[in-house]
Amino acid sequence: MERPPPRGNIAGRVGSAAIPVVSPTANRLRQRARPLTEAELASIPWLAGLEPGVRERARDALMVSEAEPGDYICRVGRPVTYWLGLIDGLLKMSNDDTRGPIMTFTGVAPGGWFGEGTALKREAYRYNIQALRRSRVAGLPVDMFHWLLDHSIAFNRFVMNQLNERLGQFIAAREIDRISDPDVRVARSLANLFHPGLFPGVGEVLRITQQELAYLVGLSRQRVNLALARWERAGAIRVEYGGLRVLDLQALRRAGVDGAAPP
Repeated sequence: MERPPPRGNIAGRVGSAAIPVVSPTANRLRQRARPLTEAELASIPWLAGLEPGVRERARDALMVSEAEPGDYICRVGRPVTYWLGLIDGLLKMSNDDTRGPIMTFTGVAPGGWFGEGTALKREAYRYNIQALRRSRVAGLPVDMFHWLLDHSIAFNRFVMNQLNERLGQFIAAREIDRISDPDVRVARSLANLFHPGLFPGVGEVLRITQQELAYLVGLSRQRVNLALARWERAGAIRVEYGGLRVLDLQALRRAGVDGAAPP
């Protein structure tokens, strides 16, 4: 994403995409950046565990901004300036569309923090992060990220666990990409979005539309609708207004294993 001014622009430029795109100016995005409220701070999973003096410095450095659908939070080739987390909304991580078909690597659900590998190496982004719906995105400046690594054992443990869980997530995403059964693809993709470690803010209900899920899974909305109906009949999920409630997470995780599939 673009390097921000001192107060921080944690929402990047808007680009063309297959989703509806709102085009706010860069100035408006910068103007949205603000300190976090107490409720937003309380939703950050790693903050409460920090040592008292360290926690205060992290709180003071955190900023939050609201991204509109289609906004890029970070772009391929842009230098890392923040470690990022999703307070509310829905994001997708994908490749650069200039070199061929767009491939979605994963979705980012509420409570998820991402980009720690890029922040650790202070390298340019190798992926795009784009808002699928209006989203509140928090950012910790990369210099503060490294300061916390140097001064907080608790923060190091959280980041180490994140890297371990992230590896498992991408292995699962690679497996999903090879699955031809659309019902299984939908189930396993949903299970990834309900990961309690990576996305603790989701709970039992994920606020997502069928079209948004279709963007993440790489299927048509109609085919996703059919898969959801089958998993609902199987008792694994319940489609609610504006989202999905998971009733049997293990059934979604085991989809395709030993022939497990909805009726």
